[in-house]
Amino acid sequence: MHATELPKPFHREGWVYEEKYDGWRMVAEKAGNQVRLTSRNGLDHTKRFPELVKAVEGLDALSLVLDGEIASFDSQLISRFEWLRARPKHEVATPPIYMVFDLLELGGEDLRTRPLHERRQALEQLAADRQLIMPTRRLPANGLEAWEEVLRGNYEGIVAKDPASAYTPGRTLSWLKVKQRGYRQEARGFDQR
Repeated sequence: MHATELPKPFHREGWVYEEKYDGWRMVAEKAGNQVRLTSRNGLDHTKRFPELVKAVEGLDALSLVLDGEIASFDSQLISRFEWLRARPKHEVATPPIYMVFDLLELGGEDLRTRPLHERRQALEQLAADRQLIMPTRRLPANGLEAWEEVLRGNYEGIVAKDPASAYTPGRTLSWLKVKQRGYRQEARGFDQR
C-alpha cells in the first residue's frame, strides 16, 4: 500500500497523522523461527539487518507480516536515510530501527481487510516494550497542527491515514503524504526509494 503525495498539508476530521521517515521501506515476514526482510521491489535484505531479524524473531507470534520503514536517527531524532549506508564516525546515531506502520498478518490470520485502527491496536500490543521495533509515531490529531510539528522537528514529512481503511495494494487515497520540500537532498542510491 502506497500513500498518494499531496502538494500541501491539510486536515481531515477523524484521520490520524504519523511522522514520515526517511528510510528503507521493508516488509518483515516471520514463520516460526524464520524471518525475512524484503524491500518493496522484492529484494531480500535479511542479512543486512541481523539485529532487526532477531528483534522480529522475538515478537510473541508464530507468524506475522509487518510493513514499515527501517530508519536510523540522529541526536535530534531526525531519520537519516544516508546513515543506513554509512554513519559518519563523529555523529551520534541510533542503530537501525524498524518503524512499523502496519500489521498485515498475525498468527495465520490475514488482517488486511480489517480497519487500520484495529490493525494498529494489535501492532501496539505486539510491539509493546520492544527494542528496535516501534510503531510509527503518531502526531497531533489535527493535520495542520501535525504539520507544524513536522516543521519544528525538521522531519521528512507527514502521512495522513483514514483509520477505517483496509490495507490494499498499490497507490491509495486512504493514505496521503506531504513531504517537506528542501528537507535534504542526499543522493539516493538504493532500490527502496
